[in-house]
Formats: sequence, C-alpha cells, structure tokens
Amino acid sequence: MRALFVLPVLAALAGPVALADEGEIKLKDGPGKDEVVANCATCHSLDYVPMNSPFLDRKGWEAEVNKMIKAFGAPVSPEDAPKIVSYLVENYAKK
Repeated sequence: MRALFVLPVLAALAGPVALADEGEIKLKDGPGKDEVVANCATCHSLDYVPMNSPFLDRKGWEAEVNKMIKAFGAPVSPEDAPKIVSYLVENYAKK
C-alpha cells in the first residue's frame, strides 16, 4: 500500500526534471570544432565551454584538456588533443 503512495510522489517530483528543455548548445564554427564535439560531449555537456571561457586562457585550456585526459581518463587521441586546445583557445579563451 505504501508503494502505491510513494511511486506517484516520486514520479511527480521527477516529472519537471525530465521535461526540462535545456536547449541545444551551439559552439562557434572553426577548425577543431568537430573534435571538441566528438570528444568532449561524450562525457559532459558542451555548455562547459562557453561557461568557462571568461576564465581560461591558453594555459588554462591546456590544463583543462590534460586534466580530462589524465585525471578523468577521457579517451582523447594524441592527435585530437592539440586540435581541441587550439579550437578552445581560438574561440573561447580569455582575451
């Protein structure tokens, strides 16, 4: 009987979260964008990129990419890592 009460309550609480529309994150076009989308979006939302852009310069983006690969085990190929950093620096680095 208790489950009959708890399940609708949980469903009601989860409903608004499941229906939330975050919208699509559109990154700037440029060389390396495909590598960013292919590698970064497999683990986290791409809103991380513009959200952190006011704070990160080249060294910051290099550190972030290296952290994702070395500390978190992101499966980024050695060929893609410099392309990702270059794209982030060119389009989203702190000026």
